[in-house]
Amino acid sequence: MPKNESHREPIARERHFATTHWSIVVAAGDASREGAQDALSQLCEAYWYPLYAYVRRRGHSAPDAQDLTQAFFARLLEKQSLRVAKRERGKFRSFLLASLDHFLANEYNRARAQKRGGDRVHLSLDVAAGESRVNLEPAHDLTPERLYERQWALTLLELVICRMEAEYQEAGKARQFELFKDVLGGGRERLRYVEIAAELDMSVENARQGAHRMRKRYRALLREEVARTVVDPSDVDEELANLFEALGN
Repeated sequence: MPKNESHREPIARERHFATTHWSIVVAAGDASREGAQDALSQLCEAYWYPLYAYVRRRGHSAPDAQDLTQAFFARLLEKQSLRVAKRERGKFRSFLLASLDHFLANEYNRARAQKRGGDRVHLSLDVAAGESRVNLEPAHDLTPERLYERQWALTLLELVICRMEAEYQEAGKARQFELFKDVLGGGRERLRYVEIAAELDMSVENARQGAHRMRKRYRALLREEVARTVVDPSDVDEELANLFEALGN
C-alpha cells in the first residue's frame, strides 16, 4: 500500500480544478488543463493496490504483476486513451477494472516484454508492501473480481482515515485523533473515556462528544469520497452498500 503521504497529497491537489475522480480523468485528457495529468498520476498511486491484487489473483507472478500494473497505468495516463474514457460506466472503480481487463487482453505480451522502469510514465508504487499484503490474503475462493472490490473498499476507507488524520493534525489535535480513532472501526465501547478525558484535560462528557464528532465527520468524509467515484450523486448510497458488502466477504 502506498504510504500515507501519497494518500493525502492527491486529494489536496485535485481540489484545485476538479471535484470528482471522473473530472480528473476527463481533465487529464485535455492538454490545456494544467496539473490534471499530475493529479491523475497521484490518484492512480492512491488506488493502485486493488488492481495489483487483481492481477496477482489472476495468476500472474509478482514480477509480471508489477510490470503489468505499471504498464497499465502508463497506458491509462496517455491523453489519447483518456479522451475516449466512458463516463457512462458510472463508477470509477468499474472503469478502472474494465480498462485493466481490456489492457490485459490486448497488451499482455507487449507489457511483459517491457523492462521494468521502461514505461514513459512510472508511478511510485510500494510493490514490496503490496506483495506482502497479497501474501497475507487468505487462501479463500474469492474471485479476482471480488478480491478487487474488497481491496478497493479497504483502500477507500484508508484514504478517508488519512484525510481525517490530516485534518486533526492541521487543527493541532493529533493526539486527540490517536486517542479517538478506534471509534472509526466501531470500537466505541472499547474507548476508555475517563482515561482519555484525563489525558486531554476535559470532562468525560466532552470526551464522549469528541468521539461522536469524529465518527460523524468520518461518515461525512466517507460519503464525500464515495461521491467522487461515481458520476451520478444518487448512486452514492448504492455504492456504499456495495463496498460494505464487499468487506463482508
